[in-house]
Amino acid sequence: MSQYTRIETIQVMGSTKIIPLFYNKDISIVKKIIKACYDGGARVFEFTNRGDHAHEIFSELIKWVNKELPGMILGIGSIVDAGTASLFMQNGANFIVSPVLNSDMAKVCNRRKIAWIPGCGTLSEINYAEELGAEVVKIFPASQIGGPGFIKGVKAPCPWTNIMPSGGVTTEESNIREWFNAGAYCVGIGSNLMIKDENDNFDYPTITKLTKNAMLIANKSLYPSNNL
Repeated sequence: MSQYTRIETIQVMGSTKIIPLFYNKDISIVKKIIKACYDGGARVFEFTNRGDHAHEIFSELIKWVNKELPGMILGIGSIVDAGTASLFMQNGANFIVSPVLNSDMAKVCNRRKIAWIPGCGTLSEINYAEELGAEVVKIFPASQIGGPGFIKGVKAPCPWTNIMPSGGVTTEESNIREWFNAGAYCVGIGSNLMIKDENDNFDYPTITKLTKNAMLIANKSLYPSNNL
């Protein structure tokens, strides 16, 4: 079972603002990545369902996270159907992220009170997702859909909408500021955060540093007088 309610998950997403996302078939690498992000202050992490036996990796991963990283909320991304969502929920997923809008997924997640974050590309899709109970919607690929301008355009008539852009978000200060100044609730960052060194190995200390810095930038974008 999940360790966090959907409300708890959504609140932490909004307070930490930076949601790292990552997949690797080597669980030892995934653990190091999550720990690096955790040390940088991240408290929500999306493991993406992008490889064979991903559910088996996730099953072991969430047991480790619950034991070793207090307060880290681990969920699953790249889910496109209700059956797969149910599979990961049985393995303890605290939230489900999808690149698409699927009403069947909403039903299984709502039934278990697990946060469901569907992918949307139009205001009509966003409206329907909210009717189905989504507290946060994902726009993906965010930069191709319209970037920060799309979020600003949606927030004008629908200021209650919580949007998480993913795809095109970087760790550069100007990029992060642009998303949050436009009204993003939180952002998902994948490959632009999970950098490697000159030997093509993941640079964990730098990932920690970038995570911490991204969170500071996000906070200052929303609260310019914040001296964090």
